[in-house]
Amino acid sequence: MNTFRSVFDNYDWETIKTKIYHTTSIEVESALDKKKRSLDDFLRLISPAAKPYLEQMAQLTQESTKKRFGKTIQMYAPLYLSNECQNICTYCGFSLDNKIKRKTLTENEITQEIEVLKKAGFDHVLLVTGEANQTVNIHYFLKAIAQIKNDFSTISAEVQPLSTEEYEQLHDAGIYSILVYQETYHRDVYKQYHTKGKKSNFDFRLETPDRVGTAGIHKIGLGVLLGLEDWRTDSFFNALHLDYLQKTYWQTKYAVSFPRLRPAEGVIAPNFIMDDADLTQLICAYRLWNEDLEISLSTRENEKFRDNIIPIGITSMSAGSKTNPGGYAVDPQSLEQFEISDERSAAEIAKIISSKGYEPVWKDWDRNFSQKSKV
Repeated sequence: MNTFRSVFDNYDWETIKTKIYHTTSIEVESALDKKKRSLDDFLRLISPAAKPYLEQMAQLTQESTKKRFGKTIQMYAPLYLSNECQNICTYCGFSLDNKIKRKTLTENEITQEIEVLKKAGFDHVLLVTGEANQTVNIHYFLKAIAQIKNDFSTISAEVQPLSTEEYEQLHDAGIYSILVYQETYHRDVYKQYHTKGKKSNFDFRLETPDRVGTAGIHKIGLGVLLGLEDWRTDSFFNALHLDYLQKTYWQTKYAVSFPRLRPAEGVIAPNFIMDDADLTQLICAYRLWNEDLEISLSTRENEKFRDNIIPIGITSMSAGSKTNPGGYAVDPQSLEQFEISDERSAAEIAKIISSKGYEPVWKDWDRNFSQKSKV
């Protein structure tokens, strides 16, 4: 079957980059004047030429988000199940070449982590692991989901790319959404960041969302690791990917995240610096291009930025996050995948959201809604 690769191969990185950086103010103004914007308009809105229009973009973004999503922010927490990984990636603390203590949570340890998250009020959890097929595989995932699903109404997963059949198993087990990041769409340099392991296969990862969509997963989340390559060019390709997926798997919902490269054990420094104004511009560009897109912001970002961005396009936020297996209760000192920046509790974040006139939402989905009634 055709996959996103058939679209992707028609585009050239340097050509797109040149087009972005040669955008004019007239083209930006034309994009802003439209009620419905194309992928070319998205390209214009992420260009350097659009930076002077940031205040106008933010106002339009706020209006568009309220119209589609209301004044609500969904709350979620990551639950790291394992830091075992067979990949060598230059930007990740879990990389195989980092000599760290490896840990995969047992059933009892998962229970302890769940208790802390439930006490904090969470009903939406994101399961995260490294890529270690011998230990953290589909059998482990299915067992963990069976243990967790009675405690959370929504379970998402950010794990290694799987086969279509395995995604179907996750769907049947109760997984609501799958997050998968290409990290960078720059094929020519991808191998420099992923030197060993299955993740070094650019095309296999590129086609993963197709397998997720074919399996009927309710929502797919995409993103790039901001700091590896030029963020504007990478973000165009990420939007191109989303555009293709929405047209191909039109019954599926979509989300985008904005992970900026953070300090971690043994990782490289960012090759490209993206400041807060840049990230605000990118968030606005996504919202103005796609009103239906869910936009998530993690605790990678600092307190001030997270507080100020709440009214501008965001639909979900993590809070009180731990990026190490057992970090909530079992083993708080185990190695983190990356350092978080906003260390405030879930209750504190919820209070901030409320103070902005928005409602923190702990539950907005029930898996029973997707099950056909049996007569």
